[in-house]
Amino acid sequence: LSFLYLILYSDSSGQIVMTQTPESLAASPGDRVTINCKASSSSDTRLAWYQQKSGQAPKLLIHSVSTRPSGIPDRFSGSGGYTDYTLTISKVEAEDAGDYYSEDSPLTVIQSNTKTSLLCT
Repeated sequence: LSFLYLILYSDSSGQIVMTQTPESLAASPGDRVTINCKASSSSDTRLAWYQQKSGQAPKLLIHSVSTRPSGIPDRFSGSGGYTDYTLTISKVEAEDAGDYYSEDSPLTVIQSNTKTSLLCT
C-alpha cells in the first residue's frame, strides 16, 4: 500500500499553490496506490485529478472530487471533501505510469513543482 501526501497552501497573492511529496513513487502491477491531498482551505467540490504522460497533454481522471469522466477506468477513484481528498488506483497497471496532478480549479498551467511521478516496475 503506497501513500502520497500532497499539501496545498496559499501564497501571498491568495492563490492555492500545490506541493506534492514524494516527487516519485514506484509501484508494481496490482498494487493499490493512494494519493492524499490536503488543502489549506476548502476547495468546495472543484477538486480534480490529472494524469500526464511524456509528450502528451494532461488527461482528466477525476473532476468534482469523485466524478470519473467517460472512458476512465474504474480502478481510478476520487473521494474526500472540505480540505482532504484522495485519489486511489485500486490495482495499478503498467500503463498508469506517468505524472499525477491535483487542482482545485480547471487546469491551465502545470508548474514543475506540482507533480508526482508514478513508475510502474
